[in-house]
Amino acid sequence: MENKVNEFNVRMQKNIKAIAYPLIAILLSFIVGGIIVAAFGSDPIVAYKAMFKGSLGSWSSFGETLVSVTPLILTGLAVAFAFRCGLFNIGAEGQFIMGSVTAVWAGWAFNGMPAILHVPIVLLSGALAGGIWAGIVGWLKAKVGSHEVINSIMMNYIAMYFSNFIVMNLLNEPTKAFSYEIADTAKLYRFAESISIFKGSRVHIGIIFALIVAVFAYYLLNKTIRGYEIRAVGFSPFAAEYGGINVPRNIVLAMFISGMFAGLAGAIMVTGIQFRANNLFGFTGYGFDGIAVALVGNSHPIGVILSAFLFGVLQKGGPMMQLQGVPKEVVGIIQGIIILFVAVNFIKVMIENYTEKKNSKKSLAKGEVK
Repeated sequence: MENKVNEFNVRMQKNIKAIAYPLIAILLSFIVGGIIVAAFGSDPIVAYKAMFKGSLGSWSSFGETLVSVTPLILTGLAVAFAFRCGLFNIGAEGQFIMGSVTAVWAGWAFNGMPAILHVPIVLLSGALAGGIWAGIVGWLKAKVGSHEVINSIMMNYIAMYFSNFIVMNLLNEPTKAFSYEIADTAKLYRFAESISIFKGSRVHIGIIFALIVAVFAYYLLNKTIRGYEIRAVGFSPFAAEYGGINVPRNIVLAMFISGMFAGLAGAIMVTGIQFRANNLFGFTGYGFDGIAVALVGNSHPIGVILSAFLFGVLQKGGPMMQLQGVPKEVVGIIQGIIILFVAVNFIKVMIENYTEKKNSKKSLAKGEVK
């Protein structure tokens, strides 16, 4: 009984420490941001009031904030899930793009299907496209040892230009610089259609899907054997392999699932907001923002939800701050400071994990010699 109590106390202290550092980083970033606002000759309190009013001041603005939060949750989960396997998926942007374009194709090609079937097919198609795109990076990592950061960066550019080719040659609406619009049966339900308080906002049921996916990611990582294996590989691939875990298989699987989250984010953006893809789709930014969301959320699904909400508030509150005479770049500065403070802790943890992995490898080597 005493051992269980001690174990519980250790776990609680670890969780409190994991939560406290990002909160301190956020608080310090707002203080530094306030100093910068004051340096521009504006009142920080007025600026922050404007920011929160612009993002949370009404149901309509709150709904628009949730529109930004939805893809951030999913791309944040994509990066966080890979982190838990010791992988740095910097290619969530490319996976987001491929999920978007595939969703456009599925939303247009399967025209005539009932919505109850069409929407799941479109979302699943986008998720699978993102999963396959990331799975290629995972396969290269597992089979030939090439670094996932380099490969995923290259895959981002391939996705951008490949999607442009698809839009302009296969899905192009004649004489236009964008694709066909998806069928009405492929579009997500918007709350404003039946809930009057959200009138004027584009918030849709995709936010519910994103939260469900976050719960699924938490359950998969912490309550299943497969999740245990993924986390074990992330902690120490050498120890995991020594314990009988198939490391290459889990690397590919973790990247595939990670890519599915990012691809689903792209599919939800198409079915809920955009309804089409543009010429030279380009970088949307959601994939790269997902890296920051995962860092601030400490690579934990619940932390990712809270972190995504914070970044959504900052993004939507920026224009209102600008109306008060505060440069909108201040929001970017605040985001950058948050990431800087959190990254310091992340680098520290990465160094500690690397040292532990190195020691584990040495210990296993000695054990094999004996």
